[in-house]
Amino acid sequence: MATSAPESPPTTDAGRHGDGGRDLWWHLLFAVMLVGTLITFTSWATGQIDSHHAVLVVTILFGLFMAFNIGGNDVANSFGTSVGAGTLSMKQALMVAAVFEVGGAVLAGGEVTETVRSGIVDLDGMALAPMDFAFIMMSALLGAAVWLLVATQMGWPVSTTHSIVGGIVGAAVTLGLVTGEGGWEMVQWGEIGQIVISWFLSPLLGGVIAYLLFGLIKRGILQYNEAADERLRRIKTERIEHRARHKEAFERLSELQQISYTNAMARDAVVVSADGDFDRDELETDYYRELYRIQDQRDDVAAHKALETWVPLLAAFGAIVITAMLLFKGLKNLHLTDGVADNLIVLAMVGAAVWVAVFIFAKNLKQQSLARSTFVLFSWMQVFTACAFAFSHGSNDIANAVGPFAAVFDVLKTEQIGEEAAVPAPLMLASGVALVAGLWFIGRKVITTVGSGLTQMHPASGFAAELSAAGVVMTASLLGLPVSSTHILIGAVLGVGLVNRAANWNLMKPIALAWVITVPAAAVVGAGGVLVLRAVFG
Repeated sequence: MATSAPESPPTTDAGRHGDGGRDLWWHLLFAVMLVGTLITFTSWATGQIDSHHAVLVVTILFGLFMAFNIGGNDVANSFGTSVGAGTLSMKQALMVAAVFEVGGAVLAGGEVTETVRSGIVDLDGMALAPMDFAFIMMSALLGAAVWLLVATQMGWPVSTTHSIVGGIVGAAVTLGLVTGEGGWEMVQWGEIGQIVISWFLSPLLGGVIAYLLFGLIKRGILQYNEAADERLRRIKTERIEHRARHKEAFERLSELQQISYTNAMARDAVVVSADGDFDRDELETDYYRELYRIQDQRDDVAAHKALETWVPLLAAFGAIVITAMLLFKGLKNLHLTDGVADNLIVLAMVGAAVWVAVFIFAKNLKQQSLARSTFVLFSWMQVFTACAFAFSHGSNDIANAVGPFAAVFDVLKTEQIGEEAAVPAPLMLASGVALVAGLWFIGRKVITTVGSGLTQMHPASGFAAELSAAGVVMTASLLGLPVSSTHILIGAVLGVGLVNRAANWNLMKPIALAWVITVPAAAVVGAGGVLVLRAVFG
């Protein structure tokens, strides 16, 4: 059942982009950081290359523009559930992204990247001059960045990988047709078919897993808590009625009876305060007997049982999934472990440690209300999931901006096309800064779409969506399935919405259309870009 969602998350500042002077200093801070990064990196890069400085400057502009738009779309998509659930404010999400996205890029992003020489298009089949290859990569960056900007402004989360693929296809095919060295036969149509499959496979897998996971969480924890809360409210009402009833009965007694009953009440109070493990038969007054009968009902509710039993297990499972994603995807370039046995030992240790920590945490929340305890526990778990997702994204998907950027830099430096290109640390750092700036300046619309537009988020549902997406991304990477992390997360959000019967299918229609036109839209811009670049610099 489709439902209309609020225009912006009610508990976040995602939509307060033009809120007077409140964010002025933040705007200035990120503007200065972005301009300073551009000037500093350009100064460093021109010192590394002896010629083609004009081409280098244009490449830097295109590359940072691409990273800026990845921040506004892809990173915003990753943090949309956390901001929408009220777990993180926009500024907190920004800080998390700054640390973990840039940290992932610099620490685990890899020292080399493939130059896409024979991936989506077969460039080996044509006599390709080094500068023409550079123009293809520059046009791919421009085509992908322009389409990402359009999609971001519309609030559509789209795949940056598919965008860069479209830019490369458009630029390479156009160059082949212009030079007579190739044409449509250069395109690896099997790879395009994989992209088409991912339109359906990615959201389906994310949706199914999230539907199952959040369904279990809702039935095993949330609905149990709701029933326990309802029983506690009835017991509280019974206590209030009990007190009022005995007060009225006391007032109807004679003065001597009131004195006698007061003395009996005082003796019962002494018995109760002197020994917590007293015999109920020692109580003289109906007031205390009935009061402790009501208290027994409250103890029988076991209100925090689900939180203490299932949440630690869920957290341990989530920690294992997230750690596996980091080992097999986010930290794979660092080669931290050797062999399956080492990985399994690490996963077991992390799972056990998280189970103990969350169990103790849940026990210490017993004095809090159920609603508050549930919010706090799932908020913590969602934050850790978001941090791990950000680190993995920074170490892998930032290659969409860095890969073509590094390829052009390598061509300008060596004047030849290599199979791999070195990725300088300053390039990773500059891309990371641009990425975080993009999240701040243009990421709010995508965050609103993911966080509240498709369905309303709660920390429990946001955690389920993020964990499901992480698990599918990791499994698909190991199995080599053609999936998109963006599409998987959107499917997971819809899966959560289906459980709550609150999925906004009307909003999903333009998003699905945007997925379909991502490759051709980026290809058109890439095709025009390569013609202009050859005309200006060729």
